[in-house]
Amino acid sequence: MMQQMEVFPTAVDLKRVDPSLNMRRFYRMTIQPDLFGGACLVREWGRIGFRGQMLIEQHPDEGHAVTALLKLASVKRRRGYLNSRQ
Repeated sequence: MMQQMEVFPTAVDLKRVDPSLNMRRFYRMTIQPDLFGGACLVREWGRIGFRGQMLIEQHPDEGHAVTALLKLASVKRRRGYLNSRQ
C-alpha cells in the first residue's frame, strides 16, 4: 500500500539560537482536532529547556488552522527562527 505524503504540515518545530545574545528559544505549532468538528492551532514558545507558554486558537476547520500555521511560521522564519531539524 502506498502512503500519501502530506502537502500541508500539521506540526512545525522552530528554534532560534544566538549565543552572543544569550538567546535559546523554541516555537512549536501543532494542529489538533477539537470536539466540535473544528481544529485548534496549539502554539507553544519559550526558552529551550524550560516549559514556556501555550496558546490555543480555535478555527472552524483544518484548512483555516493550516493557513494560520503557515502564516505564523513564515513570520517566525523572517525573525530568524529555523526548523529544529537543521
